[in-house]
Amino acid sequence: RMDLYDEFGNYVGPSLDDDQDDEDQSDYDNEEEDRFRYAEDDEQALVSGGMDVEDRNAAENRIVLHEDKKYYPEADEVYPGVKTVTLDEDAQGLNEPIIKPIKQKNFSALQKELPSLNYNGDFLTSLMNTPPLIRNISILGQFHHGKTLFVDTLVMATQTVEWDPSKELRYTDTRKDEQERELSIKSTPVSLVLENIRGKSYLLNVLDCPGHVNFCDEATAAIRAADGVVIVVDAAEGVMLSTERLIKHTLDSNLPICLLINKMDRLILELKLPPQDAFYKLLNTLEEVNNIIAAHSIQKKTAQNVQRLSPELGNVCFASGQHGWSFTLESFADLYCTRHPDAVFEPADLAKRLWGEWYYNEDTHAISKKKTANATRTFVQYVLEPLYKIYAHVIGESAEDLAVLLKGLGVKLKSKELHLDPRPLLRLTLSRFFGRPRGFVDMIVKHVPSPIEGAAVKVASDYTGYQTSEVASAMRSCQIADAPLMMHVVKMYNNPEGNKFYCLARIYSGSVKVGQQLKVLGEAYTQEDDEDMAIVEVSGISVSVGRFFIEVNSAVAGNWVLLDGVDGPIKKTATITEVHVEDAYIFAPLRFNTTSVMKLAVEPLYPAELPKMVEALRRINKSYPLVTTKVEESGEHVLLGTGELYMDCVMHDLRHLYSDMEVKVADPVVSFCETVVESSSINCFAETPNKKNRLTMLAEPLEAGLSDDIEKHRVRLDWDKKRVSDFFKSNYEWDLLTARSIWAFGPSEVDRQLLSTVKESVIQGFKWGCREGPLMINSVNRADQERQV
Repeated sequence: RMDLYDEFGNYVGPSLDDDQDDEDQSDYDNEEEDRFRYAEDDEQALVSGGMDVEDRNAAENRIVLHEDKKYYPEADEVYPGVKTVTLDEDAQGLNEPIIKPIKQKNFSALQKELPSLNYNGDFLTSLMNTPPLIRNISILGQFHHGKTLFVDTLVMATQTVEWDPSKELRYTDTRKDEQERELSIKSTPVSLVLENIRGKSYLLNVLDCPGHVNFCDEATAAIRAADGVVIVVDAAEGVMLSTERLIKHTLDSNLPICLLINKMDRLILELKLPPQDAFYKLLNTLEEVNNIIAAHSIQKKTAQNVQRLSPELGNVCFASGQHGWSFTLESFADLYCTRHPDAVFEPADLAKRLWGEWYYNEDTHAISKKKTANATRTFVQYVLEPLYKIYAHVIGESAEDLAVLLKGLGVKLKSKELHLDPRPLLRLTLSRFFGRPRGFVDMIVKHVPSPIEGAAVKVASDYTGYQTSEVASAMRSCQIADAPLMMHVVKMYNNPEGNKFYCLARIYSGSVKVGQQLKVLGEAYTQEDDEDMAIVEVSGISVSVGRFFIEVNSAVAGNWVLLDGVDGPIKKTATITEVHVEDAYIFAPLRFNTTSVMKLAVEPLYPAELPKMVEALRRINKSYPLVTTKVEESGEHVLLGTGELYMDCVMHDLRHLYSDMEVKVADPVVSFCETVVESSSINCFAETPNKKNRLTMLAEPLEAGLSDDIEKHRVRLDWDKKRVSDFFKSNYEWDLLTARSIWAFGPSEVDRQLLSTVKESVIQGFKWGCREGPLMINSVNRADQERQV
């Protein structure tokens, strides 16, 4: 060891680095030998068929990078089934929550609690089971003629709590956008228990319809469900164009008409007409309505059954919806008889002398038809002048003097109420003076048939099946026991969330119960093709009272009900019957007096939301009777509606109610109809593939007036051949051969039997050509289609 160091203690031996490298090399060689030896042993074990040996320490000894290390469990392991969304740093604002709360849609003003009514549910059920005490009516009229405010007076008469007289509630405007726009968009069914003059209770099923011309499809659906129509006319504005169209539409449906002259207060407060001039104004309005009815009845060739409206007949009612009162001549006469119990005349006798050429003579104190210098018309003397005086005293007198006057009239007002503003004070005073709308109810009961009396007219005009069948006979008599269930769905209403629909159906025969299995027949259903048919189960039955529903367990023929759980297979309207009924036909689809002319192309802002938009379009198609949704050949989704306001409401529902998405809309265009103006100059023909058969066609215009007859269904192709031929022969002087055939056959060389074998194919191609015309791919006017064949 001493040789390794010198005398100074410095190391002078061999280099230490070389020795260490030798040692490291020897250690490495030993490790490689061991590795090869173990590998040879493992290979021999595998080759020899031995069992695999799992190295349990491999995972522990494995080198794991930092980015591959798992410090916390994944979200799927902690919350199975939860969708994890990874967002960039600036994808959301600071005020927007990462997990948004569930958004509850609510675009309606429905009441959550049932208000206090002056009748109970058992009494309502008993009236529903008595069809002679039911009346089904629809209230129609021009825009802003006061229909909704008048219905408020009917609803208020059924509730025990008085409404705030300073507010216009508009009870049947159940959508929030209706209240914001101050117009009705949807028709609203209201079932009310009301009394007539004699105190007898009736169940009035009322449909309050929009007055705007764009929403005339709601009126068409209401007319289909009703047995009678109440036309509302503004006393100051008179008969408008929309009023005339609604009257004609009602007459085409063979329904009786009652007239309600509303806004009588405008004659007094706005126009300030004297009572005598106000009478002539009302008389002129009445004559206008009667002239429209007479002219249209002559055009329909039913002049022998012309209906006449007159207050003395009891089918005219006077009202002011804003001030909450209404009366007929008999109800006004009943006020006189009630305040003069010693009178020797009856209200009905006095009512006959309160209109027309009846005068009150102040000298003889008698009522006669003899006009003298001192004579005054009875309607002016006994109706208008007292009404004018009440208005004058309420507006002009002090609270103390008014209290004395009203006490003499039997009207009691509190001291606080006497100091109200003129408008609520007028509403309180006149509503308590006239009382409940018994006169209006009496008019409806007398001049609108019950479901038993009116069913025959409805079945004859709307049912497409054989009128001699057992099903039709049961519907005409409104049979309940031992009768097949037949219901007609005329309208669909969405729930507040917009995810399902309630079906408004009129029951024609039989009865329906909750949990019953029913068969839904769509508009395309026929006895030969039952593809448009589905089996559903009724999950709920309710009666609508505007802003709330009354649930019932069952309903019988003659009633209007809202069905829950049957809306899936229904597109517009439907016929519902029992599962075991095999010979049932459908009710005809709604026949509108206008068409959809405005076209919009829509697409989602984000293409991924296309399925969501398609589902919303299906719901739009259910909700609006006249809207049409289709897909063009270019792939565009197209909406067709009646006008600008109509389409604005449709787009609002599409964006917000039935979906929550952004939708791009193209510029609106007007849809045109093509027609035939003169006979074809050349023959159009088509050959079969074997070139042995040729079908030649030509088009020519129809005779004047035939277009209207076809469009208004005065002649129908489902008639028997004799009836069709008699119609064309008597009205348009067609020869017998042409009149008895729906095809324009050529000369004798055409094989009629061979042509009949391809009849269905020709008809299908003909309808296709009329649906997509040759000029602009728009529909050909239906009046010309029949003649082209």
